[in-house]
Amino acid sequence: MTAHETAAHGFDLVPIVALLGAGVVAAPLFKRLGLGSVLGYLAAGLAIGPFGLGLFSDAQAILHVAELGVVLFLFVIGLEMQPTRLWAMRGEIFGLGLAQLLVCMGLLCGVGVALGYPLAASLIAGTGFVLTSTAIVMQVLEERRTLNAPSGRKIVAVLLLEDLAIVPLLALVAFLAPSTQSATMTERFVSIFIGLAAVGALIAAGRWLLDPLFRLLATSRAREVMTAAALLVVLGAALLMQLGGLSMAMGAFLAGVLLSESAFRHQLEADIEPFRGILLGLFFLGVGMALDLSVVAHHWRLIAISVVAYMLLKMLGIYVIARLFKSNHRQAIERAVLMAQGGEFAFVLYAAAAAVGIIDAEGSALLTATIIVSMALTPLMIIAHDKLMPKIATSLDGVEHATDLESSVLVIGFGRFGQIVSQPLIAQGCSLSIIETDAQHIRDSEAFGFKVYYGDGTRLDILHAAGAHHARLVVVATDDKQATLRIVELVKAEFPLVPVLARAFDREHVLELEHAGADYYIRETFESALAMAGHALEQLGQTPEEAAESIADFRRRDADRLALELAGGLFAGRALIVGNLPIRDLERNGT
Repeated sequence: MTAHETAAHGFDLVPIVALLGAGVVAAPLFKRLGLGSVLGYLAAGLAIGPFGLGLFSDAQAILHVAELGVVLFLFVIGLEMQPTRLWAMRGEIFGLGLAQLLVCMGLLCGVGVALGYPLAASLIAGTGFVLTSTAIVMQVLEERRTLNAPSGRKIVAVLLLEDLAIVPLLALVAFLAPSTQSATMTERFVSIFIGLAAVGALIAAGRWLLDPLFRLLATSRAREVMTAAALLVVLGAALLMQLGGLSMAMGAFLAGVLLSESAFRHQLEADIEPFRGILLGLFFLGVGMALDLSVVAHHWRLIAISVVAYMLLKMLGIYVIARLFKSNHRQAIERAVLMAQGGEFAFVLYAAAAAVGIIDAEGSALLTATIIVSMALTPLMIIAHDKLMPKIATSLDGVEHATDLESSVLVIGFGRFGQIVSQPLIAQGCSLSIIETDAQHIRDSEAFGFKVYYGDGTRLDILHAAGAHHARLVVVATDDKQATLRIVELVKAEFPLVPVLARAFDREHVLELEHAGADYYIRETFESALAMAGHALEQLGQTPEEAAESIADFRRRDADRLALELAGGLFAGRALIVGNLPIRDLERNGT
């Protein structure tokens, strides 16, 4: 059978392979280039879409399926938002979020009016752009690990309000519709009642049905059944909200919140995560495919003006509201950059407006292209923000610098390792000089009675000021591998008679410290790992004496291997075989 016949009579794998291949290649490549995975997906979608290589002719079909990625993403976010936490955020959601929404709506409505469009069309166009891309912003917050930071929580609060706002905004579309298209007052009240009933039904199901359902299914001990049930809950909630005229994503979010205090929360999150990641990537691919380059080329001036005007005015509104709600300048700028784009819910709003005649088909295509261009620009704006925004200067208010100290022991670095080392020495009456480069660590240590001075141990003048030249002992306990090595080299070069004890991070670091002249070094997790191994042997049936002998035997063999490595100069790059494993393949922190 020929390839053509296979495509005609069998399942065509070409689109699936093309989608997976584009995502697998583009996302890591763009992330490695520092451009972010979102821009990689968008570029890949544009490349394989109808306006690129033409592997797909209907980008909207892909986009409709990929919207499930946003749905699953909001379900996972909902799982992290317990009702008590949401209640605690009510001020930010309905205060900060509502203020930002209304101010930005007012500002962006003026763009369409200035361009000569009717007021109703201008209002809907600007309002659609106000609805930020939840998918992009949440992905960026997750990659930057700021989702649970105070600044991240405020952004999440605004996004939640915008998701909630899709309901009254769709109602606004119905009210603004031309008289021939508008619904009667009775029909409007009925649609509102249906929406509220759908929310009530979902809350009732979540409160009294979902947890018992998962308890029942858990007794089957079938992993695939639990996964199927998790997908059923998410998609069922999304469908219920859609039937009620509301947002699918809002339904999934509510389902997640209702299950956030369930005993099965972590299991659900683990089951959903693979689908969420794949479908969210597919969503960005679909957005890239949907960018109609012919529309952009034909109306590029209008689209360029709209994108610039909408983004700048939205950033201005976000910045002003952020400052009014007591965010500092840096946080306000970051929020404005992250939320400057339009979002996926704008597509829903524009489609509804086109259906009732507020905007025509060409206007909908222009607005859609404007949204997609703004989404594509967001990763580039974030990169520019990170490069141009000045780094946070460390405040040294109240922190004393190391000047003319004199003690028997100099401790360099006062993190968790340095703190533990210092306490027995202090308990035995040793006098310590402690220097650290983290100003916050210095302030925190004062609450526990430690006197720590600011000083960089990699500088010779600081070592002299800290008393290294007459110390009986120097302990290097920094949490920076290369800084530790530089300090040891400097101390042994300048003060060769002073013993140096150093914290090592792994086996290779031990070899480097030995070469630098350290008098004693210990891998930071070695002893704790051996203690746990000994306890594990006892749990497996060995007597304490047998376990101790096993650990002692391992310790002897490890010391022999280390002696061989030192003698062989492993730090120069040669390998040593122990049993069937090269030394470099062994766990470095514990071996």
